[in-house]
Amino acid sequence: MTRTLAQERTTAINAAFGLLGAVQVSLIFTLAVLAVPLPRIGREYGLDRADLILLNSSYGLMFAGLLLFGGRLADRYGGRRTFTAGLLIFAVATLAEPLAPAYDVLLVARFAQGAGAAVIAPAAVTVLRALFPDRAAYGRAMATWGGLSVIGATAGNLLGGIISGLTSWRWSFAIPLVVAAIALLLSPRLLPNIARRDDRPAVDVIGAVLATAGISLASYGLVMTEARSWSSAQVIAPLVIGGALLAVFFVVELHSAEPLLPPRFLLDRRRAFGLTAIGLTAASTATTFVVLSLYLQQTRGWSSLEVSAAFVPFAIALLCSGRAAAPLIARFGEQRLTAAGLGLAALGLILLSSSAFNAGTPYEFGLLPGLVLLPIGAAAAFAGAAVLAVESVPERLTGLASGTMNTAMELGPTIGLAALLSVNNDATSLALAAGAVGAAAVALFRITRSGVSI
Repeated sequence: MTRTLAQERTTAINAAFGLLGAVQVSLIFTLAVLAVPLPRIGREYGLDRADLILLNSSYGLMFAGLLLFGGRLADRYGGRRTFTAGLLIFAVATLAEPLAPAYDVLLVARFAQGAGAAVIAPAAVTVLRALFPDRAAYGRAMATWGGLSVIGATAGNLLGGIISGLTSWRWSFAIPLVVAAIALLLSPRLLPNIARRDDRPAVDVIGAVLATAGISLASYGLVMTEARSWSSAQVIAPLVIGGALLAVFFVVELHSAEPLLPPRFLLDRRRAFGLTAIGLTAASTATTFVVLSLYLQQTRGWSSLEVSAAFVPFAIALLCSGRAAAPLIARFGEQRLTAAGLGLAALGLILLSSSAFNAGTPYEFGLLPGLVLLPIGAAAAFAGAAVLAVESVPERLTGLASGTMNTAMELGPTIGLAALLSVNNDATSLALAAGAVGAAAVALFRITRSGVSI
């Protein structure tokens, strides 16, 4: 009898984890799904480069901006309740996207979808904490959880290209819509209804407004560097205003009785290392997808299906590495695995940058080695860093920990891509003037100058 009850409990926990994991993968899938079919969307709606950049980043802007607030909502009102509310917002917005008759409707739906995702992601980790009250079991669960986001990003890029190549890009939203609908139906049965805690934190509304506006505006300014120069008003104004709001936010938090983000929260060295590793890894994988997708389509003339096929080894290496992450953490520790993963990912990026854009190098000798090594390192780094980011956090602040972890994951690609394009454009402009520049730099320079072909 006891064994049967234990087996039933294990089955129930696995089912709940599977549901939460599928939703988390779909959130990041949705973030990446428009990267490959973006040129087709631009042609259909007659969009210029700035419009395409805003459309591609709108989901991520709202996702990143609201995550801290979403985390506090989960801590305040409970994981399952907040998770369900976020799913409703996400599902309605996702349904509106394939039906969008115009660009403005699609853009608003993407913003709303990002808002729903910002509520869902931290709430899911709050429920996860309730499923695994034992610290060791929770650590193993988070090691697996850490790899789900990069799996979602990979699936978004792969399936986005395949779907848009075979049919309309509008069908790309079918997957997150189906996942959201199933999750809404199964959540009451599979997820625990966590009782409200007596010590649940208050919601810092002023801090939430300042953080959301500051992060969103600063991120928008960085995103617009892809279409405008750093000296343009469309870049400077949001960066300055966003930075000022974030400065005010941190001052307010110092004097708040129940701050949205306690100042000491980020001072823990292991947590700070984990968050930094998440940001760096997310930046490396996201910029690789964006730059290679544009390069292969615009410079080498590959179709969206061919581009998706080129990333299949990336996905396979990622899945294999992700499955091995939890046992490796148990043996070597999360900090060592994170450091090793960052080193392997960096080596993969070096291989890609040294040979990927050389038109005379075959795929199997140019792109393939880097596209295998990068995901192996990324999966390991994500898994270890996720444990570092949440391991020592009190249960009442689990939503906050997840919110900061996901914020690092969202801001990393935004900052990384802006820095890459800025440095490359400046360096290549000087090199072109001097008459000495490599083919890789010229290819990327032309892509970033011309933008997405529409």
